[in-house]
Amino acid sequence: MTLTGKRIVVTGAASGMGRDIAVAAAARGAAHIALLDIDATALQRTEQDLAAHGAAVSTHTVDLRDAAAIFSTIDDVVAAAGGLDALVNNAGVLDHAFTASDRVGVDTLDEAAWDAVMDINLKAPWLLTKAASPHLLASDRGPSIVNTASVAGMHGSGMTAYSVSKAGVLQLTRVSAIGLAPRVRVNAISPGSIRTPMSQAHLDAGEDRMERALSMYGTHLIPRLGDVSEISAAVCFLLSDDASFITGVNLPVDGGTTAWRGRQTVVPLD
Repeated sequence: MTLTGKRIVVTGAASGMGRDIAVAAAARGAAHIALLDIDATALQRTEQDLAAHGAAVSTHTVDLRDAAAIFSTIDDVVAAAGGLDALVNNAGVLDHAFTASDRVGVDTLDEAAWDAVMDINLKAPWLLTKAASPHLLASDRGPSIVNTASVAGMHGSGMTAYSVSKAGVLQLTRVSAIGLAPRVRVNAISPGSIRTPMSQAHLDAGEDRMERALSMYGTHLIPRLGDVSEISAAVCFLLSDDASFITGVNLPVDGGTTAWRGRQTVVPLD
């Protein structure tokens, strides 16, 4: 599952899944990894994590709600790397990030919060795909895109804008696969609940820790939080030439969540 020689953009690379995807890609031989995030300090930590693997690294502090910044950043990446072979649209936010309350239902969510989530989770992946497409189409190194969707986009959740945005990412994946075929493969992954700083904080904040755990991973047939390494392995597979006949698909990496309609009655706490 080599990525030898590939020049890759990863958004949301400052922490969590994005950070691990970047590290895993470097470990698999990527030639250049461009790290995009709004958090400049955390980006520097990710850059340090990649140092041991020998890949060239560039960091780009960018607000994904700024279309002009997206296009100029892709231009900067291509200039630095000499081309582009892969794009990982990983950055994403929850409704809670833009509201001070738990009012995230379809009838209570603020319009500004809806717009912010849609801009980052759905519009930005489209703009990044648009900006990257000419360079990916020119690549001779197995060009591909992987979009991070969510199981919440497959069956809905209590987070209104997040669920709708991730359903949109799945459809964006399909239309992009059609539009860029046969040169560029485009796929998505749909994680279940994964252990990241954000999810860990959510778990630890619950007054009833078991109930909070059940709400997060009680639907997993494998009753635990997923590990970021399990996400990065799936992404690296889809980016690699081992997946050369796979395009337009959504790969759930969800511990079995979408295989049934049930929920565990108790799960391990860790």
